[in-house]
Amino acid sequence: MAEDLLKEFDPFAIFDAEAARLDRFFSGLDDEAWERPSQCEGWSVRDVLGHLAGEELYNHACLDGNVQNLLTRLAREGVNGFHDFNEWSVRQRRATPVRDVLAEWREQNGDTRRRMRELGAEHLIDTMAGPYPVGLQTFHYDSEYATHADDVGAPVSEEEADGRTLWRVAVGRFALAEQSADVQVEQTADQIWAHADGVSATLSYPEFVHATVGRLPAGHGLDPRLAAKLRCLA
Repeated sequence: MAEDLLKEFDPFAIFDAEAARLDRFFSGLDDEAWERPSQCEGWSVRDVLGHLAGEELYNHACLDGNVQNLLTRLAREGVNGFHDFNEWSVRQRRATPVRDVLAEWREQNGDTRRRMRELGAEHLIDTMAGPYPVGLQTFHYDSEYATHADDVGAPVSEEEADGRTLWRVAVGRFALAEQSADVQVEQTADQIWAHADGVSATLSYPEFVHATVGRLPAGHGLDPRLAAKLRCLA
């Protein structure tokens, strides 16, 4: 089962750790740093925070069991799909003092993490895809937070880097299997072999993680067909 790839990891502990990483980083920024471009095209560091704060509207809708009500309300405002929602969330907060956006995100995400842990990994919550286990949903949030932490340059210590990469490899492999992606992936002790559309490549663990979230650097050289097949989390 795809879930077996994740069995050695605690999604709630990871969520806490990645939220704490972002909080430490955001808390130390000055005005100039907030306006620096992030690795999310078109978004500043401040915009990434706005996005994370806005996501909590969806996260809480999942926990409250009213995702469809939220989607209906957003549609009335001309917001359709995740891309529109993300851009809308950022726009909604650009005129708000950044300290207030940070306080909003800190409070709302803290509530999300607490409620998900209390429900437990096997509990089903409402999502856009229908009822879904809390533990697996948390792993998706873990990946989202780790990706955006990298996007804004939040530090990762040497002591945690290898373990962080390992769980991200596992989540990437899980997501590919969950989506029945048309790509073959095999993991060895220190590399990932991938094959799709007659093209094969060997990637380091960090390269595989970057491929699954669409963050391979320009000029990396991975065949675009294979890169498209591997992108599954962002």
